[in-house]
Amino acid sequence: MVFLHPKPPLLRLLLLTCASLLHLTSPTHSLNTCTSQNIGNNLYTNCTDLPTLNASLYFNHIAKTSSISIAFVAPPSKPDGWIAWAINPTQTGMAGSQALIAFKNSNGTMNVKTYNISSYSSIVEGKIAFEVSEARAEYSAGSMKIYATVKLPETMTEVNHVWQVGGAVVDGVPVKHEFQPENLSAKGKLRLRVAEVSGGDGGSPAGAPSISPNPNPNPNPSSGSGTVSGYKKSVMCVFLVVIVGGLMLN
Repeated sequence: MVFLHPKPPLLRLLLLTCASLLHLTSPTHSLNTCTSQNIGNNLYTNCTDLPTLNASLYFNHIAKTSSISIAFVAPPSKPDGWIAWAINPTQTGMAGSQALIAFKNSNGTMNVKTYNISSYSSIVEGKIAFEVSEARAEYSAGSMKIYATVKLPETMTEVNHVWQVGGAVVDGVPVKHEFQPENLSAKGKLRLRVAEVSGGDGGSPAGAPSISPNPNPNPNPSSGSGTVSGYKKSVMCVFLVVIVGGLMLN
């Protein structure tokens, strides 16, 4: 029979403190974590390296026109594959999302089209629920880029967004992507802080949207250095637990 010895009060307090610190520094993706906010000759107010698929999202929220201007960057899973960025107006997954999908034409030029992803087994090319303008795509250094401006409902304060990559396009139709964990977790929320948005012309960014990588975002997202500081605190906690635990066993 195994007996569990009660932890000394000091050690128990130390463990609780470390657990609290680790909870506060759990990974959330803050704004402006990219190496540069300038891409495609455009400057974006916000950018973030997304948590899966080596993807990045750059965006401006334009208050006057109730729209979001985005640049989405990701490497397709194979050179002749595709990338996609989408808004889901009803839920957090891919099914039901209104997507922008970029891929190479047969002549090697890039194209971006709109699709209604009605289910995981069906995509329909055509007009989507949101007005899209200035859509274009690029390919360089192994990555594809989607640029577009998407008109949002004036009452929308947060956006369920989804991103994805695939490995092939057959007869102009993107082939189904893999269903690995990083594919299935490629979703999040963009929360638009409308109270901070000021007016401006159609090409001027306004407001400061915040981002969370999951459907239940932390209400107090960490700063851009949160990942580094969280790592340091984790190492410190482990070190203290080892030292104090060793002293108490002596």
